[in-house]
Amino acid sequence: MWLYVLVGVLALLAGVALGFFIARKYMMNYLKKNPPINEQMLKVMMMQMGMKPSQKKINQMLKAMNGQMGK
Repeated sequence: MWLYVLVGVLALLAGVALGFFIARKYMMNYLKKNPPINEQMLKVMMMQMGMKPSQKKINQMLKAMNGQMGK
């Protein structure tokens, strides 16, 4: 009896762990293919905040954002 409960709990834990890693991998691939923000959106945001966007500043911000996404 206890063996069935133990096997059930272990299978449940293994399924949760496996599901988590599969979902994480899927989301990382999705965000890599469809980034949530692009260069044009960043330019518009900076202009709305009253900044004059230079290409260097935009590139720095995109690089910083992509660096955080890769972690």
